[in-house]
Amino acid sequence: MEITQTRLLVSDFPAVYRFYRDVLGLTPQFEAETGPYAKFSPDTGNAAVALQDRAQMAGVLEQLRAQPQGHRALVVLRVDDLEATHAELTARGAEFTRDPAPMGERMRVAYLADPEGNLIEFQEWLVPRGQTGDARA
Repeated sequence: MEITQTRLLVSDFPAVYRFYRDVLGLTPQFEAETGPYAKFSPDTGNAAVALQDRAQMAGVLEQLRAQPQGHRALVVLRVDDLEATHAELTARGAEFTRDPAPMGERMRVAYLADPEGNLIEFQEWLVPRGQTGDARA
């Protein structure tokens, strides 16, 4: 089994699309600002973030449900320089819910939310996996 993407179900597709493209700077695999589906790839790695219109997906599943409350997803993005990323994204209009800070011994993290309230965690690894004695690495 291979994880190929994190998919977010969104209500305001154009706003979320522009956020991932314009604020985070991810590259869409194809232009689809009005939806109902788009896939973004970071500059490196194989992971992807995909957006899908919530109403369209409900139709695919032949069910309509009330929109869930709270966060709907967490996307984790690894960066080389968290301070530089934080500064760049803040300059583009991102409002972080938690500024860069340590998380344990091996990484620093910062959080922001997209226009739909999905959380995004930025990680800067300070110590490579397996070098802290942390069994969860």
